[in-house]
Amino acid sequence: MSRDARWKSLLELLVERGRLDVEEAASTLGVSSATIRRDFDQLAEQQMLVRTRGGAVVHGVSYELPLRYKSARHASEKQRIAAAVAALVAPGEAVGLTGGTTTTEVARALAVRTDLASGTPALTVVTNALNIANELAIRPQFKIVLTGGVARPQSYELTGPLADTVLAQITLDVAVLGVVAFDAVHGAAAHDEAEAATNRLLCERAERIVVAADSSKLGRRAFARIRPAEGVHTLVTDTAADPAALARFEDAGIRVMTV
Repeated sequence: MSRDARWKSLLELLVERGRLDVEEAASTLGVSSATIRRDFDQLAEQQMLVRTRGGAVVHGVSYELPLRYKSARHASEKQRIAAAVAALVAPGEAVGLTGGTTTTEVARALAVRTDLASGTPALTVVTNALNIANELAIRPQFKIVLTGGVARPQSYELTGPLADTVLAQITLDVAVLGVVAFDAVHGAAAHDEAEAATNRLLCERAERIVVAADSSKLGRRAFARIRPAEGVHTLVTDTAADPAALARFEDAGIRVMTV
């Protein structure tokens, strides 16, 4: 197994389990413990994981795995959330999608809706996420608008003044916001301030805003705020969410849907 393939496997295992021991990882990948220790050390130097005695863990609030390594987290919950969010979109609307694993699932759910199989266009999708635009561009019934900007390799999102220029000239019916944290007091947030700024502008251009977030994101804070809680119209999350946390969102005037 090459080093790159081994690192990919290690990060995927880490995403799934949250913690890995050296011996466990060595046994799973069929390599020596010394090799895994070196891998952990080198990945820690790149801030891809946090080294611990005897293994490695995913970092806390300031940590951000690249998007391709996050798809395994809460996969079934994200798909249910995505289907519910997609159902909130009416044919002919202009929809904004930020980057992220859950919003990527929303794009996929929109793509398979039979009532959006035709139209002129059936849907207008504005996104700053390269992967979402790539998946939807093959759908001739969708009008796809991709913002300009500088690509972030962690999330495939375009950010910066070029993205802002495009977003400042459009109007959306609904913005679907992917977040790393959503709290009733501190609002919706991202790790990166440039990403948060672009997503904030996308929200400002929308008539209504939907946060699509699995329960692990709720009640958490992150570095860069996107939008205050009272500026969000709907939260779609999974049934594992803490009822007390959901009550706080409802008290803030947010419609809460659990799936």
